Amino acid sequence: MSSTVTTTPPTETDLRPRRQESLSGGRKPGWVWIAVLVGAAVIGAGLTLLLAEGFPIAAFLVITAILYVLGMYVATRAMENRRRATDGLWRNLVWLAFLIALAPLVSVLWSVVATGLPTLVNNPHVMAYDMQGVTGVDDSNWLDAGTPAGGLAGGFGHALVGTVVITLLATIISVPIGMLTSIYLVEYGRDGWFSRAIIFFVDVMTGIPSIVAGLFAYAAVTWVLEQVMGSRPEALQNVQMGFTAAIALSVLMIPVVVRSTEEMLRVVPNELREGAYALGVRKWQTITKVVLPTAISGIASGVTLAIARVAGETAPILVTAGFAVNVNWDPFDNWMTALPVFIYRQLVAPTSPTAADPSTARAWAAALVLVVIVMALNLLARVIAKSFAPKSGR
Repeated sequence: MSSTVTTTPPTETDLRPRRQESLSGGRKPGWVWIAVLVGAAVIGAGLTLLLAEGFPIAAFLVITAILYVLGMYVATRAMENRRRATDGLWRNLVWLAFLIALAPLVSVLWSVVATGLPTLVNNPHVMAYDMQGVTGVDDSNWLDAGTPAGGLAGGFGHALVGTVVITLLATIISVPIGMLTSIYLVEYGRDGWFSRAIIFFVDVMTGIPSIVAGLFAYAAVTWVLEQVMGSRPEALQNVQMGFTAAIALSVLMIPVVVRSTEEMLRVVPNELREGAYALGVRKWQTITKVVLPTAISGIASGVTLAIARVAGETAPILVTAGFAVNVNWDPFDNWMTALPVFIYRQLVAPTSPTAADPSTARAWAAALVLVVIVMALNLLARVIAKSFAPKSGR
């Protein structure tokens, strides 16, 4: 005889408490991080007062952050387990590293805006006027009058024009050369010895000091003038001009454009190229109609990065373009001033040695305009990339 044992399957009601325990058990409450943060802030404030003179905010934030990371590790280890505590420790360290990296950027932006914006608001004419005819007497009178709004003499309009002209000319020179070089490396070079040599020299050019690029441009233009016009002194005196500065900046821009464009072209799937070839499309048409439109977003970002790389250069422009106090629209004649050079000269050689505050105010205002230009270029690149990127559903 065989006996049959019947078992009743557990119902949903029997399983519900156990399931809730498995999901919520062994987890710390949601308010723990707030308590740890408050405790870290209190202890950090006490240690800051004991270890430093006064109450430096930077030291307080650093001490509080370290205490918070350690406190969260201890709390998680005690309330949960070692694995979750270690995971939380590394997550907090990543966030801490991010905030540390973000702090200099925020500090620079805050300093530029807080110091340069009042000058632009009270003296908006500095963006249109140049420094021709401005002397130290004008700056001294402005200080003696109590820095009235609209009374700051001169401005950096000529430097703004020089920056736009030189950077635009350098972009016109660099972008076609950089993009064509990248197209050759990806589409035609096929990792040959010549391609490897180009990549090696591009990497070397990426790390050269900017002053070397300025000296190269100065020597190159000097050699051309010597060959074309002879060694007459009047020809050599015209070496410093906006075009020479644009050549120097293009030496710095080309490697950035080449490497960024090359990486974007390599990301394009080979299936797109093979599909175009299968339809009988020629290679150059595939590159212009398929490859480049697909990678245009990254290419635009790379070009913007290259422009931002050279927009704030001072040494090569100072060597190749000189320093002028008036507006010069012709990059092939006479000296031309850019915003970085103007900022440098206003700080190291004020218009009035006994009253440097007006020159410092002009320098900070010019720095704010330079930062705004770089941000505008980034926004423009995003708009261009979005406009030319391949549309889905087509």
